[in-house]
Formats: sequence, structure tokens, C-alpha cells
Amino acid sequence: MKATGIVRRIDDLGRVVIPKEIRRTMRIREGDPLEIYTDREGEVIFKKYSPIGELASFAAQYVDTLNKICSMSVVVTDRDVVISSAGVSKKEYNDKKLTEDFESIMDGRSLYVCKENAKINVCDGASGYVKYAMPIISEGDVIGAVACVTSEEGVTLDPHSTEAKLIQTAATFLGRQFEG
Repeated sequence: MKATGIVRRIDDLGRVVIPKEIRRTMRIREGDPLEIYTDREGEVIFKKYSPIGELASFAAQYVDTLNKICSMSVVVTDRDVVISSAGVSKKEYNDKKLTEDFESIMDGRSLYVCKENAKINVCDGASGYVKYAMPIISEGDVIGAVACVTSEEGVTLDPHSTEAKLIQTAATFLGRQFEG
């Protein structure tokens, strides 16, 4: 664990403020859920909670199926990193931080379709570009995204294609796994 040198006091309601620098570095936004852990040495550890991360093995099976049956390169992300991928280099994608452009796609809360000359990467250093992406929405909150990627640059695509519908279906299905 890395010491920051920052000290905060607990207020009379039991709250502690996580400094802005740490929130920015760790990409913690207002309203983000945090898990709280303790250890035997008296340490209290806050960890970003990823509900979609709980479905990582299920998401991996889903993208593997899309890849095998439809020959699509697909990734599933939470709000910060890629949690599963198929049809692409797992080394390039899995557990890599998302680009700001891809985060903007998620914030758009609707199907993203690649336009001519668009080159949006899911994560830095990845060789593929986003063809289609659909945010995973659960109980009104964006918890991740499903994206189809390609190595082709600047392709113009049809939002009514089978690939687009499959990406929308996957995102809707994964979102519904958390509702209820």
C-alpha cells in the first residue's frame, strides 16, 4: 500500500472526506459505490465497487459466444476498465483503463455507431477501434458498456445492422442481471 501523507479526521457523523487528488487519480466520481475492507493490522481499505465485475466470468462466456458464432471482436467494461474480451488480444484489453473518449460514449447513454474518420479506442494502446458501443444501464445508472471493435479505421456503419443489435442486446441483458 502506498502512503499519501494526507490525514483526514472523521466528523461527528462518522464521515471522512477522500481528498480530491485521490478521487481524481483513482477516477472516483460523486455517487460511485465503494467497498470497505478491514485487516488485522487495523487498516481500513476503500475499493471502488464494480457491480459488472461480479459478472466477469459470465460476461467472458457471453463475449466468447458472440465471437465464435458471429465472428465479432467484443469487449465488456465496467466504468473504469475492460473486464472481458474475445476476438482481440486479452493482453491489450483486459484490466486496461478506458480512454476518456470511450467514457464519453458511456456517458451518452445510447448506442454509439462509428462515423467516417472516427478513431475511438476502448483503452490506451489497444490496436482496435470502436465500431459499436452500448452502455450497460441498470436501475438508471451506467455501470459499464459492451463494444464491438475492429482494426479498420474510419468505417461508416449502419445502426440497424445485426452487429449493432447484438451489442444492444448484450448490454441490455447484462444490465437486467442487476435489476430486481
